[in-house]
Amino acid sequence: MTNPLLETFKTPFETAPFDQIKTRHFLPAIKEAIQIAKSEIDLIKSQALPDFQNTIEALDNAGAKLNFISSIFFNLNAAETNEEIQVLAREISPLLTAHGNDILLDEELFDRINQVYSQKDHLNLSEEQATLLDKTYKSFVRNGAKLNEEEKLKLRSIDHELSQLSLKFGENVLEETNKYQLVVENESQLNGLPDSIKEAAAQLADEKGLEGKWVFTLAFPSYLPFMTYASDRSLRKELFIAYNTKASKGDSLDNKQYIIDMLKLKSERAKLLGYQSHADFVLEERMAKNGPAVLLFLNNLLEKAKPKAIEDVKEVEAFAKAQDGIERLEKWDFAYYSEQLKKQKYEVDDELLRPYFKLENAIEGVFKTAEKLFGIKFKENKEIPVYHSEVSAYEVTDQEGNHISVFYADFFPRAGKRNGAWMTSYRGQKMINGIDQRPHVSIVCNFTKPTKTKPSLLTFNEVTTLFHEFGHALHGMLAKGKYESLSGTSVYWDFVELPSQIFENWCYEKSCLDLFAKHYETGESIPADLIEKIKKAANFQQGYQTVRQISFGLLDMAFHSTDPNLIEDVRAFEKNQMKAIELLPEVEETLMSTSFSHIFQGGYAAGYYSYKWAEVLDADAFELFLEKGIFDQETAHSFKENILSAGGRAHPSILYKRFRGREPKPDALLKRAGLI
Repeated sequence: MTNPLLETFKTPFETAPFDQIKTRHFLPAIKEAIQIAKSEIDLIKSQALPDFQNTIEALDNAGAKLNFISSIFFNLNAAETNEEIQVLAREISPLLTAHGNDILLDEELFDRINQVYSQKDHLNLSEEQATLLDKTYKSFVRNGAKLNEEEKLKLRSIDHELSQLSLKFGENVLEETNKYQLVVENESQLNGLPDSIKEAAAQLADEKGLEGKWVFTLAFPSYLPFMTYASDRSLRKELFIAYNTKASKGDSLDNKQYIIDMLKLKSERAKLLGYQSHADFVLEERMAKNGPAVLLFLNNLLEKAKPKAIEDVKEVEAFAKAQDGIERLEKWDFAYYSEQLKKQKYEVDDELLRPYFKLENAIEGVFKTAEKLFGIKFKENKEIPVYHSEVSAYEVTDQEGNHISVFYADFFPRAGKRNGAWMTSYRGQKMINGIDQRPHVSIVCNFTKPTKTKPSLLTFNEVTTLFHEFGHALHGMLAKGKYESLSGTSVYWDFVELPSQIFENWCYEKSCLDLFAKHYETGESIPADLIEKIKKAANFQQGYQTVRQISFGLLDMAFHSTDPNLIEDVRAFEKNQMKAIELLPEVEETLMSTSFSHIFQGGYAAGYYSYKWAEVLDADAFELFLEKGIFDQETAHSFKENILSAGGRAHPSILYKRFRGREPKPDALLKRAGLI
């Protein structure tokens, strides 16, 4: 029986043949692809004298088939999973971890790399080649190449356990999210909710066989509007506590012990490799360089933001008291009264804006913005197979019609999709035998679904999320490097958010909004006065939001720099870390760490600070666009060449200076956030 994953893909642009792939194909395909990759490594080791081409370059190209197949599998596990795929992930993940360790701990292979590295000053390498050599050597050293045999066995064991624990953590969060539902039987309990949200909740109830009722879930497009608009305080509390106690209830889905186990393993791994903590290990390969630099950065921001945050909270407290006699503002009250206050102060809210942000128009808008800036075009191609009927696939071309990329877009919540929004890649860009292999890139979101009477109408926050993830996608799609491991988003983690976060800025500019923000019924463009209100409201509660983000960054750093043997109780540790930063009364039973997927399932461990770090870069970089014009071709070309297309060919600080002409200054962020 043939396995489509092991055939040459006879699809447009050699895209993943989702229409032919069955779950049963993955395990044999990955096992076969591991053997192919091993033979590629053996071929490298069999070469005579090691040099840059036959060792470093060849290693970067090895395992291409395995990388493609495993990316298909793990992307499905995130966006369209089921029990069968999850069971398979627990079997496949250790195989890939072991294979990765086989390469990184191979003495003969490392000896060849070391020989090339020791001659690096005499090899006349290009900037990109020198970066690849440095990265390859460091990745081997940082992952155990210099350990003795006993230590290498220990490292393998740790990596195996970590891969399993991370998968289980994510599965528990997804199951907790899926199993909860708030069923409302009395329409009076939905006071304050917009009709569109009520209709979506009624439609969900019908789908679940609960006709005549309304169902709200922990999926963001359901949870957030309820917390923002529902006047029923007791139901807000119920939903808030359900959302903030995910995987922490002491049952089979509890993640507290998994967190402690992961922290101990990460710490043990770091010490084995000669580092004091996991944070020290991670930050060595970041722009920030070390833990003290991250803490200094976050605490400096906190010092400027906290007084404003306290003012923000006091303003909402006074408003809630005046409105409804609320004596003690609770966490489940904040979004509701904050939104009411924003509406009063700025005469703008999401429901006023939604009609102008029909999803299809917003997609068209993000495409047009990219075309005006970077000269690329998007055309839907229904011949490209997709993994779900809700997914769209596009061919991306330049102005001359040359193929640039394949782009997938997946926008609505499903039971098999984890919460949040992310960009991912199926195939990276690289030069292979003189041919430019173009990338296959995807964004996955959880946006407001259409109802029987209305199309998908986005909140303004969902619009900025679309632009954010699309910024990541541009980083992948416009890649123009020689080596895949330095291409696209393969950059330092605290630099990777620059392309995404800068792209959000266009959402606030009239000349961009005029491209797509049109009323879904009348076709009328968004009025200029409404755009002004959006801009004025942009800094609303920025002190509070900044402190909230900083608190997550500090919690992450605390988890990954503290001796985990001192963390006996995850709840107590979180409460203790957040105590000095809390702006609202503590809710005893809540615990966010057990669903903090960014740091315990994703790649943000000791890296959550990077969102704020990149905000400094994006505010500073966008200031140049504001000076020259937001569609200025010279500035856009420079950003494309020095940031988006450059990938990781040089250190991010070098690339940034090539674009900006100087080091970034934090003033632009502080000014934009209204903190100075």
